[in-house]
Amino acid sequence: MYDLIIIGGGPSGINAAISAKRAGLRYLILEKGVIANSLFNFPVNMTFFSTSLKLEIQDTPFISHMDKPTRTEALEYYRRLIQHFDLDIKLYEGVERMRAIEGGYAVETRKATYPSRNVVVATGFYDTPRKLNIPGEDLPKVRHYYNDPHAYIGQDVLVIGAANSACDAALECWRKGAQVTMAVRGGEISDRVKYWIKPDIENRIKEGSITAYFNTTTDEIQTDTVVLGTPDGQVRLPNDFVLAMTGYQPNFALFERLGLPVEDADVCKPIFNPDTLETLLPGVYMAGVACGGKQTSKLFIENTRDHGDIIVEAIQGQSVLS
Repeated sequence: MYDLIIIGGGPSGINAAISAKRAGLRYLILEKGVIANSLFNFPVNMTFFSTSLKLEIQDTPFISHMDKPTRTEALEYYRRLIQHFDLDIKLYEGVERMRAIEGGYAVETRKATYPSRNVVVATGFYDTPRKLNIPGEDLPKVRHYYNDPHAYIGQDVLVIGAANSACDAALECWRKGAQVTMAVRGGEISDRVKYWIKPDIENRIKEGSITAYFNTTTDEIQTDTVVLGTPDGQVRLPNDFVLAMTGYQPNFALFERLGLPVEDADVCKPIFNPDTLETLLPGVYMAGVACGGKQTSKLFIENTRDHGDIIVEAIQGQSVLS
């Protein structure tokens, strides 16, 4: 019987594991992919908006070459945390379901079942893209993740969206020789775009290097074309690839399998005590950005760094009371 099973091996899961180890709890991280799987799926050349100082966890220095770290530096940091603290983690072992047992829960993966008195759900949101739900979205040329511009050299690329991921992808692909068009649902580039990216993308659009359709929807994706719904009617464009940078959300299907109650359908925020992070399931806690449900712009690594300590303190408090 473990004291704590942690679902998710990203920054929040690692944070909770370090807190648990320091407290002398018997814990285990279960991760469905690689260490920091969400960050691994970030664009190869991505630079964080936050400084390395704000991304540090458990008072462990995060050293980067510049003020704002890169994806590569972040992955190295989280690898080193696992190694330095000798954390107990099982990779490529996604959780499928959870059931109540005497004294806690049985957490089931396809490989094994792990009994634990407490469970932390620290699954983030970047692993589950928001789908367009339009015809042709399942075509092989449609990508919900962007990693490197090399594949798109000389290609007609449609980038859907106007936030950080979309603007980064559009600029990198254009600079490497792609013909880039953007389909933007709103009337302008998002105000949340990194301050050093926003003027760059706006100037490329203004000069005509990148074509942008604002107040526009993507209505259909076909083998060689895309159909856009613009204020002036439908437009059909030649197309080789679609980068659907439409955002991401927590894995609500997993929440349902775990039996986690959530708020109304518009927010889908797990219901938990803000002081202890404990959900309506006794001994089951939320950690990290997954706490925000669909409100993915509210929580980040830097403002959830205390979640591990909060949860472990709550668990220890319950142990004393019992």
